[in-house]
Amino acid sequence: MEQCLWPQNSELLQTYHDEEWCRPSRDDRYIFEMLTLEGAQAGLSWSIVLARREAYRSAFNNYDLEYCAGLTDTDLEAIKENYQVIKHFSKLQSVRSNAEAVLKIQNEFGSFADFLWSYVDFKPMINSWSADTEIPVQSPLSVRISKDLRKRGFKFIGPVITYSFLQAIGMVDDHITSCRFHTSNID
Repeated sequence: MEQCLWPQNSELLQTYHDEEWCRPSRDDRYIFEMLTLEGAQAGLSWSIVLARREAYRSAFNNYDLEYCAGLTDTDLEAIKENYQVIKHFSKLQSVRSNAEAVLKIQNEFGSFADFLWSYVDFKPMINSWSADTEIPVQSPLSVRISKDLRKRGFKFIGPVITYSFLQAIGMVDDHITSCRFHTSNID
């Protein structure tokens, strides 16, 4: 069976593809982790970010929302200096502002997952691409969610980042149809 080509020969990317990508998650901590990593990726490759994943988990207390929302600029400077995270300070500041925004959404909707999944009636969008080259970089859904998240104070969440984020948390299944991990091929 043919598989998605984007992981290429990278063991790190292949593991992510096989075990996480496009698998539905309703775990707010995991969703916040993916939001953070996708934002960190802006302008970089996904493999660079994934290679630093454990450093991000350590730096941000395993994505504890209250902890992240309470970080000061001094704390973020210390994270920048002491952890192997992406050193772009605005991206680090976005972890704090995004955590604050997630906490507000949790208060309003019960969970960040419920808020996001309501956009797709709580069912993943399953696409039927025959080749990786058909997969879009954004969609009308990612544009809509991006606009809403930005209005709510989120940073580093444009339509392209949002589309990757939706794939990461499984709201969109973009495995090619011949991939053994496409929803239609899983028993």
